[in-house]
Amino acid sequence: MSQAAPRAEHLPGAQTPGADPWARVVFALVVLACFAAFLITQRLKHTPTVVQAFHLTPTFSPYPGGRLKEAAISFKLEHAEAATVTIIDSTGNTVATLVRNRPLARYKQFSLRWNGHRGVARRYLHRHSPHGLPILVAINEGPLAPAGEYRVRVTLSRHGSVLSPRNLTLEAR
Repeated sequence: MSQAAPRAEHLPGAQTPGADPWARVVFALVVLACFAAFLITQRLKHTPTVVQAFHLTPTFSPYPGGRLKEAAISFKLEHAEAATVTIIDSTGNTVATLVRNRPLARYKQFSLRWNGHRGVARRYLHRHSPHGLPILVAINEGPLAPAGEYRVRVTLSRHGSVLSPRNLTLEAR
């Protein structure tokens, strides 16, 4: 008569499959971490950014004969604070400073114009849109910036810098 092989649970030191308590704890922690990451990601997707409602003129030409002489720039802030608005070129160098440390209200659209010139604005004109909203026109008096792609950088006193999501194009004529 042949003898049957002993079953695993009767061997000394053998464990039943799935009975390791540490494996269960690690698995539960991994599931909780994935769930927490999902919730954090969803919250971040719905959290408003510091600079909101960024609008730019896609193309303008400040040269004689150019159809649109100024670039329109507007945005609003999540928090009231001082802002510096600069125009940067494709290499990240500052081409023009439109406003420096200007206090801006929370959730109020701030509109300004760039005339395509280099340098720091020293004077401003105040206009109104057809809807009566104020527009600040920065008067930069340096030479005209070369044709190309530019971005707007908004540097906030307490929340760092934000680049415009799109470029604006200065066309030569």
